[in-house]
Amino acid sequence: MHALVAAGAPAAKVGQHAAAAPSMFGAVLALLAVLALIVGLGWVLKRLPGSGFKPAEGLRVVASLNVGAKERVVVVEVNGQQLLLGVTAGGINTLHQLPEALPIPEPARLPDLKNLPNFAQLLQQRLRKEK
Repeated sequence: MHALVAAGAPAAKVGQHAAAAPSMFGAVLALLAVLALIVGLGWVLKRLPGSGFKPAEGLRVVASLNVGAKERVVVVEVNGQQLLLGVTAGGINTLHQLPEALPIPEPARLPDLKNLPNFAQLLQQRLRKEK
């Protein structure tokens, strides 16, 4: 067999049949395709019946407070009745049935940008005080 190679038969180059290295355009295109696939699957899962993304009717979390690394106290409203629950890694326990509903907190408001002090003036005052 070595005699044929030595007799003048052309030798195959190493790596001749390997695919060419992908270009940067190809890599970006593949990344965009994967991202589009993820977004598309998320959209499909949202619209399937029985998906876990929809909140349960008649049940909502009113308030929540972390009391430890894995422990929380949660107020849940179920059909107009509020329950205080203790949530741990081991399970969920009913702590108390609230006789009156908790007041609904006001939604966070953005500050009035027209009444904010002038930043340049504040900076000048602060620099004067430090001298």
